[in-house]
Amino acid sequence: MGRRIVAIFAAVAVALVGVAAVLLYARGADARAVASQQPTNVYVVQSVVPAGTTLKDAVQNGLIIKTSVAAKGVPSGALSSVDGSNGGLYATTDIQPGEYVLAARFGTKPVGEKAIEVPAGMVAISVSLPDPARVGTFITPGSKVVLYDTFTPVAASSATAKTIGGAAAAAGQSTRVLLDDVLVIAMGEASLTPAQTTTADGEAAPAPVRGALMTVAVSPADAARLVHGVQTGSLYAALRGTDAKIDLGKVVSEASLFSK
Repeated sequence: MGRRIVAIFAAVAVALVGVAAVLLYARGADARAVASQQPTNVYVVQSVVPAGTTLKDAVQNGLIIKTSVAAKGVPSGALSSVDGSNGGLYATTDIQPGEYVLAARFGTKPVGEKAIEVPAGMVAISVSLPDPARVGTFITPGSKVVLYDTFTPVAASSATAKTIGGAAAAAGQSTRVLLDDVLVIAMGEASLTPAQTTTADGEAAPAPVRGALMTVAVSPADAARLVHGVQTGSLYAALRGTDAKIDLGKVVSEASLFSK
């Protein structure tokens, strides 16, 4: 009986020694594998680094973090350290999460504030309109407008339109809605994007200048229509109310001006 117990304890001891040996070998293999890859420290982007952010601030705010990767997987120019020699450099463009931080993405000159913010998936088009055609000074960034186009129909321009001083006679023109729900993102130099309140010298910045230019955000397809309207017709803007019902198919001409 005693011999059997001794044999059991011996078997358990051998098994434990074997497990320990396997664990030590696996840990050593991992260490050897990492060492063979020549690990190096690099920075990667954790959260979006906005253009104009200093490298030092990006590190302090956790926008970029240091990690260790195999040297063969590091792109050329990857940033490996942040110190007094480069901490004051500015991000020249927005840097997206997951990217390696490249030294070339930072420069000595800060990037100015964005003059205008265009909604994702849209494009900005500027239209020059006189005061009455843009509802005086009542349209502001954030307003919704309807854009009307007064144009000369193809049939009228080719067959019946008369020329007076080089321009088609009004009798041959028609007006209809070009775009019925358009977001205004800027008027002159006043835009939806908050402007800087101070200059680089700490002085109060001049107030935004309102001008005749109305900048709107439209889809790429509507942008082509709007550009064509600008080039070939005469545009007029109307400030859109919340529940306005716009008849997109209504065409008004000299003949139908007084009809319902």
